[in-house]
Amino acid sequence: MHFRVVVFLAALCFSATYSTVSSACITVQIRLSQQTMNVYVDGAHLATWPVSTARPGYRTPEGTFQPYVLEKMHYSRLYDYTPMPHSMFFHGNFAIHGTSETRNLGRPVSHGCVRLRRDNAKALFDLVSRQGRENTTITITQ
Repeated sequence: MHFRVVVFLAALCFSATYSTVSSACITVQIRLSQQTMNVYVDGAHLATWPVSTARPGYRTPEGTFQPYVLEKMHYSRLYDYTPMPHSMFFHGNFAIHGTSETRNLGRPVSHGCVRLRRDNAKALFDLVSRQGRENTTITITQ
C-alpha cells in the first residue's frame, strides 16, 4: 500500500476516534476507457489504481451506485467459486473486489466486476466499512 494511503487512513482512524465530526464522503470514480479507479475522500484525491473491468462479450454497468453489501471474502457461485476478497457489491452480481491476477490490471479481462490489487481492495473496503456504505458513491463512466 502506498505511504500516502496509509497516512491518510491512519488520520481517518484518529479523527473517527477523537472527534465528533460526521463520517467522510467517499467518491469512487471508475473510467472504463482508462481502466483506472480514482478514490476521493471529502473531495480530496486519495488514490488512483489500475483496474480490470469487463472483457469483450461482457459488460461493467455504467452509472452511479452505492455499495449495498460488503463481504470480506465472497466466492462466486456464477464462476466456479472463484474467490473475491474484499467484495463491495454495487449492482446485482457486480462488485469491486481484489484479485491475484495483477498482471491483467489495466486491461478489460473480467466478466463485469471491477478488479483491484488485493491490498488496494482491502484499503478501499476498510475505508468504506469505517465511513459507511451510505456515505459512498461509485460512479462508472466510459
